[in-house]
Amino acid sequence: MTHDTVDIHPLVSPWGRFGLYSFFIDAPEPAIVDTGIASSPAEGMAPALEAIGRRIEDVRWILLTHGHIDHVGGAHALWELTGRRAQVVVHEADAPMLRSRRAHVDEYLAGRGRYLGDPEGEVKAAAATRAVISGEMEPSLPVRGGETLSLGGDVTVSVHSIPGHTPGSVAYVVEGQRSVFTGDAVQVHGAANGFPGYTDPAAYRTSLEYLRDEIRPLHLYLGHPYRRADGTPYGVELDAAGAREAITQSLDIEGRVAAAARGCLEAGLRETDSPYSPFTRAAEEFGYTGDPTLEPSPFFTSMHGYRARHEQTS
Repeated sequence: MTHDTVDIHPLVSPWGRFGLYSFFIDAPEPAIVDTGIASSPAEGMAPALEAIGRRIEDVRWILLTHGHIDHVGGAHALWELTGRRAQVVVHEADAPMLRSRRAHVDEYLAGRGRYLGDPEGEVKAAAATRAVISGEMEPSLPVRGGETLSLGGDVTVSVHSIPGHTPGSVAYVVEGQRSVFTGDAVQVHGAANGFPGYTDPAAYRTSLEYLRDEIRPLHLYLGHPYRRADGTPYGVELDAAGAREAITQSLDIEGRVAAAARGCLEAGLRETDSPYSPFTRAAEEFGYTGDPTLEPSPFFTSMHGYRARHEQTS
């Protein structure tokens, strides 16, 4: 079957130090990939769509790459703006993050919150969910990977499970043109924070290899402007060569972070006065000098992932 090329437009919404990126798939049944935070649909998406002659009310698919707050926070608000007519798609493993604000707080406490030493951490995390998540909701279509979605005409989108960054991270692929939306599953050196973040390092690596060897994107759309080793950003729209480079670099960097984490874990975790404690040695070996207390704080998310894997296998 021949496919007409479907236009894709980035939609940028402001959020503190960061811009939040969503993408509009201009299909007969239009789709938006990821939704930013509560204010993003009205303040970012709606005017951006109006500028290209499209209406947010006409969106029929809301495709969520994973459950983090800056990707699902605007989902309920966007769904409301479509007259509750859009189908909301998320992997079943990350669906709790859409259903419940409390799930975000629990994730914080179980992971990076264990290391930040902030007695107000739980209160702050709960306040953040109230501020930036527009509403709790049930997904209309929980997925597992392997599904094909019809966006009208001959436009189809396949769903691929790519866990690692979160358990329910997915890639959406516009068939016929290999336009691939990966959210935060291709981290390279991280975004403005300068460190890659993932909850399960082994799954993250396997998913990167799957993207490289099986999906082979011709166009890759990233959730943030992830960065090279020298700190320069890739941007969020990559061609085939840029996609290969970003995926290859992500694998290389994960290998180096893994070696640093392994050395730290094998030597035994030790509490120090460093903000990176008890992973001070790993931060030093990798040369990480960023602030691990800033949100998002991927340093401890990833280190805890290596620790959990190490404890499972030792």
